[in-house]
Amino acid sequence: IAAPAARVWAVLMDFPSYPGWNPFVRGVAGSATTGARLQVTIEPAGGRPMSFAPEVLVCEPEREFRWRGRVLVRGVFDGEHSFRLAPLTPDSCGFVHEECFSGILAPLIMRGDMEARTRAGFVAMNRALKARVERNGA
Repeated sequence: IAAPAARVWAVLMDFPSYPGWNPFVRGVAGSATTGARLQVTIEPAGGRPMSFAPEVLVCEPEREFRWRGRVLVRGVFDGEHSFRLAPLTPDSCGFVHEECFSGILAPLIMRGDMEARTRAGFVAMNRALKARVERNGA
C-alpha cells in the first residue's frame, strides 16, 4: 500500500468509519485492547449480515491486530482473523489480511458459496482500504 503503516493502522482502528468505506465488515464496536470483546458485523455480497463477538488476541499498533471468534464453544467453528502491517519505506507498507477457520464444522460451513463470498468480501475490503488510504490520506 502506498501509504505509511501509521495511516493504514489509523483507518483500521477507526471502527466508527467502517460503514462509510468498508463493503464487507460493515461494523466493529468495542475496544482494540488485548482480551476485549468486539461486536463485528459482516455483510457478504448476496448474503445476510452476520454478527459475532470475537476476542481481541493481539493489538500491536502499526504492526498487528488479531481476533478470534467462535460459534458456541471453541472447536465447533472458530475463525482467527488478522491484519498485519510491515513498513517497506517511509511512505509504503505491506498489508497481510488473513482468516483461518477451524473446528469440526469448518469444512461444512466454509464449502462452496460461503467460502467464495467470504473471500470476495475480504478482497473488496482490501481494495477499499488501499483506495481510502492512498486517495485522501485518511
